[in-house]
Amino acid sequence: MQHRWLFPALILAACAPAAQGRPLGKLEFKPCALSAPLSASVVQAQCSTLAVPENPKDPQGRKINLRIGWIPAQQDTAAEPDPVFMLAGGPGQSALDSYPQVQPAFAEIVKKRNVILVDQRGTGGSNPLQCANPAESMDTDSPQAAGDYARSCMAQLQKKADLRFYTTGDAIADLDTVRQAIGADRIDLVGVSYGTRVAQQYAATYPQHTRAIVLDGVAPNSLVLGNEFAQNLEHALDLQFGRCARDAACTQKLGDPRQRLNALMKTLKDTPPTVSFRDPATGEARQETLHAGDVAVLVRMSAYLPLMTATLPLQFSEAAQGRYDTLAATAKMIGGSLADAMAMGMQLSVICAEDGSELKADPSQEGSLLGNAIIEGLKAQCAVWPKGTRAANFRKPLSTDVPALLLSGEFDPVTPPRYGDEVAKALPNARHLVLRGQGHNVIAVGCTPQLLGKFLDGLEPRALDGKCLDRLTDTPPFTGFYGWDP
Repeated sequence: MQHRWLFPALILAACAPAAQGRPLGKLEFKPCALSAPLSASVVQAQCSTLAVPENPKDPQGRKINLRIGWIPAQQDTAAEPDPVFMLAGGPGQSALDSYPQVQPAFAEIVKKRNVILVDQRGTGGSNPLQCANPAESMDTDSPQAAGDYARSCMAQLQKKADLRFYTTGDAIADLDTVRQAIGADRIDLVGVSYGTRVAQQYAATYPQHTRAIVLDGVAPNSLVLGNEFAQNLEHALDLQFGRCARDAACTQKLGDPRQRLNALMKTLKDTPPTVSFRDPATGEARQETLHAGDVAVLVRMSAYLPLMTATLPLQFSEAAQGRYDTLAATAKMIGGSLADAMAMGMQLSVICAEDGSELKADPSQEGSLLGNAIIEGLKAQCAVWPKGTRAANFRKPLSTDVPALLLSGEFDPVTPPRYGDEVAKALPNARHLVLRGQGHNVIAVGCTPQLLGKFLDGLEPRALDGKCLDRLTDTPPFTGFYGWDP
């Protein structure tokens, strides 16, 4: 079992080299290179650090060095005064490490505006709360094992951190400290997945310093992280697998994907096979037991990207014929990359302080792919994890006149479009765009980057012409390893 929320699209790009080091406000920056896992591309940037108190009420106590990245505007000295802060997902993802994957989304923005990246405290280069053996976090298939992992992780991290002070509330205070340090009066916020929670909390706490917000993969303030993972995934799978189930040619070649998956999960639970395959990262020959939990993680993470989901019916069909090697190799690749990308300690500090007391199992999901395993695992972990505090109005919907652009993918398995609709209801100056056939993290898809640039220029979300998004189409299911049928 694993608790990842965000798996960003692997979109690779590079930008022009940054100039020599220079100041921005009170901070001195030096040239640096940003890269991301599974990406060969490098983004040239400027980097700096800013020391902040770990405990805001003890300014003389331990300090955290926040790692900060700056992508200078192409117009440079003529840049607009409102920088854009990109807020990463997770919880637990580094903003600087994830930026290369979404850099194409900022192609229009960076022409006129500086882009600022702050590794949220507990992630990346900001006193990361990453536990040893992170892959074990994906194998906690019982509440007892999950609790044991949390205890081990906590024992490691308490040597360098007070785990109570790594919440969203602490993070937005850090963001405002950075805003002041770079000399910006108002900022634009672009939040991705969990970053949409950060953006909404910042806009509610510092409305006078919030010029506009963009929420990609919207998480309402009312959402208890974990409670709806299982049902949201089921809905997304129904939509995505339904394409093959309704296509006679597809079912003739591959069978009904959901029925194949159900049969596969039963086999893996009853008699998990030993599979020989090549590690996709190293090319080494491996022989490992394939468990039901491995496939559950693979299916859930694949559902974030419809292109990956399109390969699953074929892999299920292969497994039904006793060929598990592709399935095992793909599961290995997904599990390894995710384990390294998330700071699990920071994730637990956020969830246990802000959501832990409201986690509740749903009996109706007992027969689903995820069931209540994530919820029960999180409850066991939060029972032992040190807890910070959350604001009294934390669950209150963001209600402000700030211009807002909300983005959702039709097939999103974790923040479905109905979440965006819910948040938009309380925002009188908002527009919610749902991208057809897309999954989670859609900010760089199609013409969306152009729409982002126009939105931040004009601050009129309802005046945007979103017809260019009509050209987006579904990804057909693969009927062979060469791809889909023409």
